[in-house]
Amino acid sequence: MQREFNVVIERDIEGYWIASVPALHGCHTQSRSLDELMQRIEEAILLCLEVAEEDIESNEFIGIQKISVET
Repeated sequence: MQREFNVVIERDIEGYWIASVPALHGCHTQSRSLDELMQRIEEAILLCLEVAEEDIESNEFIGIQKISVET
């Protein structure tokens, strides 16, 4: 069965790419290259699905907003 998941990708100050899957709690990984990151997040998704205790339903992806707050 083919399933699709939204993946959020960020880059930290040290240059690492970080990927997380909002629909799968704790499903994230990091890498130095974007190509390797995509391979790793696919592996992470498969592992998360193996241990999922209930059926996972993805929310509809709308977008990402950036917000600034005064600290």
